[in-house]
Amino acid sequence: MKILGLMSGTSLDGIDLALCDIGACGYHILAAETYPYSDDWRRRLSSLESASAYEYAFANVELGHLFGKKINQFLEGKERPEAIASHGHTIFHQPVSMVATAGSSLAYGLTTQIGDGDAIAAETGLPVVSNFRTLDVALGGQGAPLVPIGDELLFGDYDACLNLGGIANISYRDDSKRIAYDICPCNMALNRLAAMLGYPYDDKGRHARGGEVHTCLLHELDTLEYYAVTEPKSLGKEWFVGQFWPVVKSFLGVSPSTLQVRDALATVTSHVAVQIARILERQQIKTLLVTGGGAWNSYLLELVGKYCPEVSITVPDALIVNYKEALIFALLGYLRLTGKVNTLASVTGAKCDSVGGVLSGFVLKK
Repeated sequence: MKILGLMSGTSLDGIDLALCDIGACGYHILAAETYPYSDDWRRRLSSLESASAYEYAFANVELGHLFGKKINQFLEGKERPEAIASHGHTIFHQPVSMVATAGSSLAYGLTTQIGDGDAIAAETGLPVVSNFRTLDVALGGQGAPLVPIGDELLFGDYDACLNLGGIANISYRDDSKRIAYDICPCNMALNRLAAMLGYPYDDKGRHARGGEVHTCLLHELDTLEYYAVTEPKSLGKEWFVGQFWPVVKSFLGVSPSTLQVRDALATVTSHVAVQIARILERQQIKTLLVTGGGAWNSYLLELVGKYCPEVSITVPDALIVNYKEALIFALLGYLRLTGKVNTLASVTGAKCDSVGGVLSGFVLKK
């Protein structure tokens, strides 16, 4: 089945599209491209959690139409897929465990990904699978991460798969089950600090390499409550904004100098490496596949290698590094359309495995 996977991550890099051929014998990425968000969309998405209900609802529909238009542009001159599988863009992510940690008495969690599936279907004329996370959260799970089933089926030769996106997450096998969870913020934090220096991201980690690690800041980050919580667990932007970033900001001061920002970059990069290394050591990981935008941060990977010299780190070709998540959401769409499990309770902590995803039907264009 030819399926187009769409991914929009918390780092706001853009809209990742991957046209994939998926079947019982494996996968093939036929074409892939990233469409950067405009400055206006970056501003809207970065602050939408504080907008009015009307603004939120309208952004959901408008982003869906934008997704559809970009898909049409991408598919020009290409064979059209049988369906689209869209992750959408996460705005709120508060599964039950996070709600409980925040002191609420609510028994249910929530997760929302905007980019209306019906709007995508209306623009493209193709069936769309979206809202992959909501069923799992309703079943008491984290609704995240969802990529590990793809790690299991497509990249199972590695002991573990590490994705360095807005949030760093890992998946591995333990006692014949796939286990996965979010480790810590990654590009979400690094990109914000790089922006203070006038750059969209810290290219190859060169600014972090030029800074000095602030031991007090590193200690405060390493002792945040989330890191003592056992899996399954996941992170959302709310946690980053409410708990992680205030710690970093308190060390920067009101008017940070370039040196202070570089020191913060060095410290947060070390923090990410330390949190990853702790898991690799605990699970005795020997072979590690690294993907996501952070895979190009050579300084971050050097630190991981320094802390875990026994681990063989593989960064695959650029197509897999940049589009692995879009590929796996295409796989999730394939599994949803064929009635096969695409969400693992062993990963999310839900009551049971499930076949997640909401289907927006065919559009019969005149």
